[in-house]
This record gives sequence, C-alpha cells and structure tokens, in this order.
Amino acid sequence: MPFPVLNNYLARLSHQTQAGTSVWRDQEGRALGRFFNCTMTSAFQPLRELGSGEVLAYEGLARSVSKADQGLSLWRLLDHAASDDESVELDRLCRMLHAINFFRQPEAEQADLYLNVHDRLLSAVSSNHGHAFQRILDALGLPIARIVLQLPAVTANQSWLLNYVADNYRRNGFRLAIHAGSVNEAIGLLERLHPHSVKLDAGKLGDEDAAAHFVTLCHAAKIRVVFKRLDTPAALQALQRIAAATGLPIVVQGYLLDKPLSLLAPAGVAAPRIATAA
Repeated sequence: MPFPVLNNYLARLSHQTQAGTSVWRDQEGRALGRFFNCTMTSAFQPLRELGSGEVLAYEGLARSVSKADQGLSLWRLLDHAASDDESVELDRLCRMLHAINFFRQPEAEQADLYLNVHDRLLSAVSSNHGHAFQRILDALGLPIARIVLQLPAVTANQSWLLNYVADNYRRNGFRLAIHAGSVNEAIGLLERLHPHSVKLDAGKLGDEDAAAHFVTLCHAAKIRVVFKRLDTPAALQALQRIAAATGLPIVVQGYLLDKPLSLLAPAGVAAPRIATAA
C-alpha cells in the first residue's frame, strides 16, 4: 500500500463494532461506518474512456450493508429522516469511508475519486466548506489532488450559494465537478464555476451536434466531460457517434458498463460492452 499513514490507521481499526466506534473493518478489509442504526460501506463505479475502456476515475457511493436492504443507497433510506446537522455528519462520514476504501486498494493506482456533496450541505454548512474533509485527508496522508467533489444541481434561486460553496472548496484545494441537465445549462455553469469536470446524462442528450460541439469546447478548455447514466445500448451508440464526429476521447459511466462494487476494477480490464462494441 503506497499510503503508510492510512496503512497504520487501518491496522489499528477493530474488526468488530464497539460502543462509541463509528468506523471499523470487516473480514474483507473494508471500512464500515455506522449512522444511527444503519451500517454502511463504499461502492465504486468506474468512469471509463469510451474507446479504450481505460478506467480514469471512480465515483464513490454509500451503500447499506444490510442483507435486507440489498445494498440500497443510504441516502434513499435517510434523505427525509435526517436533520440538516445529521445530513452534514452523514455526508462527512461517507466521504471519509470512500477515501479509506478507495486508497487502500492498489487498483486505485493513479485514478481520481469523485465524491458527491449532498445538496443539504450547501445551506447547512455556514462557512469553509471542505475544510473538515481536507483535515481528514491530511491526517490519513491521502492526496487531495486526486479528489473531485461533485456539486449537486441547484435551482436558479440557489445559484449564488453554489458559487460561494464552489469557491470555498476550491480554496481548500479540491477540484470540482458539476451536474448539468443540458448542454445549454452546462455552458452557463462553465462560465461561473470553472470546474474540472462536467457531468451530462447520457440518456437525455437530445441534439447530438450540440453535445459534440460542447465536448470540443471543453476539450480546448481542458475540462473533462463525463456522460453519466449510460444505461442503454441506444445511449452508447449515440456517444459512439459523438466520439467519431469529434475525434476526441469520451468519458462514460453507467450500469450498461459497470455496477458499483466494493472492489475496484483490475488494471487493464476494459468493460465488456466497450471491448466488444463495434
């Protein structure tokens, strides 16, 4: 493991949950966390280059480990039950677990880790967004340069808040990704937020020419475009046409290629549908 501080921390973690313990390890070596009566861990979904299938990054996702929940997203369980303060606590615990479970695996190599910021955090945290997570990464000896924080979509009335939060995260050393509902919305966000990445829904592309132009625009600005929710063969074919039209690498993520898993993909193994697609 190339992160000795993290290695020492993991070696000290108990393999059994104890009173007052919020993080422990299971028999597989995964870090688990507790929030109220829910036990959670991390799952990771690859972000791949469409042509080669190479994994460029992973998105960390919180999952319940209860057999009854069958890995259900923890936020779906608690979204309407937790208060703002509890949501902040849960969000920070999830990001800590994801960082631990990601960087403990040698398959992480040089890949980036994309982590979600829950929309409640935008208003629940009064100032200095990202400072607490920055301190955790520093304490564990983990590279902040490989973390990309994904900001949630907001309403027009919240745009000022998104600007403020983005500036805070950037000041704390984080790169940012933004979610956009359309190419036009994404162009407006680029001018305001200057992100590292933009995520568009692969199933809702609409005008392929506009999407191709946007990919070209972002490539020139060194901004990564990620087409998320790639879940159907039709969406894959549309992205292949965009890749052919632009001659540029296309980054994709979705259940058509990969299910979120606790273990990272072995290096050099392409997703089956990318490898076989003509």
